[in-house]
Amino acid sequence: MTQSTGGTRGRIQAVALELFTEQGYEKTSLREIAERLGVTKAALYYHFKSKEEIVNSYVEDRLHRMDELIDWARDQPASRATRRELVSQYADTMFAPGQSVVMRFFEQNQTVLKSLVAGQQMRERMFRLADAICQGDDSPRAQLRATLVLFAVHSSWFAVRAPDITDDERKKIALELADELLAGIDEGGPADR
Repeated sequence: MTQSTGGTRGRIQAVALELFTEQGYEKTSLREIAERLGVTKAALYYHFKSKEEIVNSYVEDRLHRMDELIDWARDQPASRATRRELVSQYADTMFAPGQSVVMRFFEQNQTVLKSLVAGQQMRERMFRLADAICQGDDSPRAQLRATLVLFAVHSSWFAVRAPDITDDERKKIALELADELLAGIDEGGPADR
């Protein structure tokens, strides 16, 4: 039963994400999600009591991965190699299978996410991850660069609009730009502060 329950939960998440992206979070009802799945609202309620719970299920997974990266970085030396590895691991999570749909949802529903607790938690984790990237250099320039590094990686899903680009090419471009931004943190000299 666990596998079936997990499979149903995953199907609900996938269909909800599809509808939230197509129609918008606010315009999608739990009834529409149940109808698209071909299940009753009661079956849907067994797994998720609200649309916010569905969104939280996506965000919780992402927060967990970000927490793991932050914890890993805390135990590493403040070096260019550490920063590169941290950004590379972050990019791996952002380019994992199925993430393009999640990123489109986040991008198209930014206003809603800001009002949800899950969105506020994501924002807080992004700043903590940026702090981990610029560890050892707390200058305003380093803080901005570290934040832009993260945006380079995740915004590549919607900022790079070439129709035939592969996910690997998109990731490569994002990491190249991120590395250019990291170089300014690594230097840490007076000209960079």
